[in-house]
Amino acid sequence: MSTLTATRIPQSAAGFTPPRITQELAARSAALCYTDLPEDVRLRVRQCLLDWIGVTLAGACEPLVHMLAEEAREQGGHAQATVVGHGMATSTRQAALINGAASHALDYDDVNMACTGHPSVTLIPALLALAESRGVSGCDFMTAFAAGYETMCQLGLATGEAQYARGFHTTATLGTIGAAAASARLLQLDADDTASAFGIASTMAAGLKSMFGTMCKPLHAGRASADGLQAAQLAARGFTSCADAIECPQGFIATHGGNASLETATSDGGWHLRNNLFKFHAACYGTHVAIEAARHLRLRHGLRPEDVRCVMVRVGAASEGVCNITAPRTGLEAKFSLRHTVAMALAGVDTAGMDNFNDDAVRRPDVVALRERVTVELAPQCPGLTLAEVVIETHTGTLLRQRHDSGHPAKDLHEQQQRLENKFRHLVEPVLDASEVDELIDLVCRLDTLTDLSPLAGMLARRSCARML
Repeated sequence: MSTLTATRIPQSAAGFTPPRITQELAARSAALCYTDLPEDVRLRVRQCLLDWIGVTLAGACEPLVHMLAEEAREQGGHAQATVVGHGMATSTRQAALINGAASHALDYDDVNMACTGHPSVTLIPALLALAESRGVSGCDFMTAFAAGYETMCQLGLATGEAQYARGFHTTATLGTIGAAAASARLLQLDADDTASAFGIASTMAAGLKSMFGTMCKPLHAGRASADGLQAAQLAARGFTSCADAIECPQGFIATHGGNASLETATSDGGWHLRNNLFKFHAACYGTHVAIEAARHLRLRHGLRPEDVRCVMVRVGAASEGVCNITAPRTGLEAKFSLRHTVAMALAGVDTAGMDNFNDDAVRRPDVVALRERVTVELAPQCPGLTLAEVVIETHTGTLLRQRHDSGHPAKDLHEQQQRLENKFRHLVEPVLDASEVDELIDLVCRLDTLTDLSPLAGMLARRSCARML
């Protein structure tokens, strides 16, 4: 990604010139071209879009999405962009809000640990709304997505862990600026106007981790997408903001947390898209590491629930307040419970199946009984959210241990494509015909060749979720 010369930022009242993070990130984002994207990065963009469509079509049927759609119907507005699965169109902002919330409703969407969050659910809804209302090519869409993704992750290197520790949901905070970067690139704003969009987005960025397990968590993704989109649209009209909003005193980093280091925020560590992590369990990514370790022990040793005396799950302190709900009462809360998801894995319950995370499933007596034998320990030897150790003691006194690291992206992109297509079919076959499923996969595979995205928008506009009501 190219770096342009940023404009000079005025000194603060104290005479200190802060590092030019806002301008540098804006310049990089505005300068990105489709030809800058390596072929493997282009493939990863297409994979992100395919995965997003799958989780959004399935998530569109969730009650929270129906509430948002009904609110949009009551408010009215110009029919500018599609609301996925609801057979309606609304304003670009409302579409980004609803589709963003739908895509995160199942917590089955991709993540990147550089920003400790979910990039695609904040970027794609805004971009699709803009693309549909303005008519842009698949290549333009891919370039804008990459610009937003890389901006979100670069900023995440400087702020992510600190913001997470303070209680902010970085999908909401960093995602708002990422969506602004993506939208600004699609609108072809220059570096200065893109920096203005970052400032507008910075003052709107919010979202609390305390909302995990409620409808507000997916709302965070929708709000980030809608606010980032609006920030770019306002900047395009000349709306002003602080030119150094990210790094200035009382700015985004100072208030939300992080390190105002230009070197950290603009370090060249390669394409962050290469470290995108897709979910193959329908729960918070912080639970995946323990699920995999428990599943490995069950399969390797032929364990049955009645063989298990007790289970110790050792995870990093970051899991507290993220995915350590002790006794979930709803299917949504179960997605954020290490105890419950480990019990599911040991009971042989399919953690990729959405039906296994409904309110009835969370009360399954065998899973609840097994959950009562699971203890979670916050252990320093397991930093972050992607390292865990599961220790099982059987009734015969045998101790079984398994460590796992879920922080590594797939090396075989062809195999990943097959897994994603299988996941996609599993998600959308209840709401689409087989021919429609194949057509959607084909459209995404040909994204680079599409002169506009109307064929894709047309398929997503169908009232598919009504079949499940």
